[in-house]
Amino acid sequence: MEEKLKQQPSNCIKVVLFGPESTGKTTLSEGLARYYNSVWVPEYAREYLQDKWNNERKTCEPKDLLPIAEGQMRLENKLAQKTDTILVCDTDLLETKVYSEIYYLGFCDPILEKYALQNTYDLYFLTYIDTPWEADDLRDRPEDREMMFKAFENELIKNNRPYVLLKGNIKERLETAVKQIDKLLNKH
Repeated sequence: MEEKLKQQPSNCIKVVLFGPESTGKTTLSEGLARYYNSVWVPEYAREYLQDKWNNERKTCEPKDLLPIAEGQMRLENKLAQKTDTILVCDTDLLETKVYSEIYYLGFCDPILEKYALQNTYDLYFLTYIDTPWEADDLRDRPEDREMMFKAFENELIKNNRPYVLLKGNIKERLETAVKQIDKLLNKH
């Protein structure tokens, strides 16, 4: 099972949109992939948990986290082979680790934690909470946005991950992200 969480080698630059729910990660991921004419890795948890909600009317449980992590890495490893420039990841295992620890009283499966810390990315884009909250079947903590944001930022700092804070409207966020990605591409 551990092999399913391992990041496979690739020739592309990998960036991650990282942060609390309803902060524009998917919109930014799609926009960046379109801008660079590349691919983006959608958030597997949304598909998995929406199916679970639709079929069972149940929300995420600790037992769901490893299948979610496996699905996320399967997508990332597959799509990383389709580009040699930039791979935009809507999320990563470190994000799953943060959610696990917050929702399940500090618990994170040791295997998930191992690969959340072992897998590497060139840059994280931390999405700030200055976007309007958009409710859906899966989002459940509009009142905890600031606490969640701090948890995500603390995780990046604690693990010495390179990151840039994205604030403002979608256009401003895209412009900031493009400037940072262009710097990475010039070094690549």
